[in-house]
Amino acid sequence: MSTTGLSSTSLRTIGVELLIVGLIALVIGIIYLVVPAHSLPSFMVPVHTVSGHRSKRAIASLVAGGLLVVGAVIALVRSRAYAH
Repeated sequence: MSTTGLSSTSLRTIGVELLIVGLIALVIGIIYLVVPAHSLPSFMVPVHTVSGHRSKRAIASLVAGGLLVVGAVIALVRSRAYAH
């Protein structure tokens, strides 16, 4: 058992979940940067009166995705260290 009270299996599960959510956030951020606001998919709330991109949402999504991926890497590395 680790000093944080989490087993290596729990840390690995958390790391994989963080990695998946982080990658999804990164993909959404890239979509916000690449696709014009009026052409966004319906689940991303397209704005039909604007022809530009949604940069603030893209930056927020990319930053959040990056932080989640970093957290996932930390959790996965710690889970491997506690497994030995």
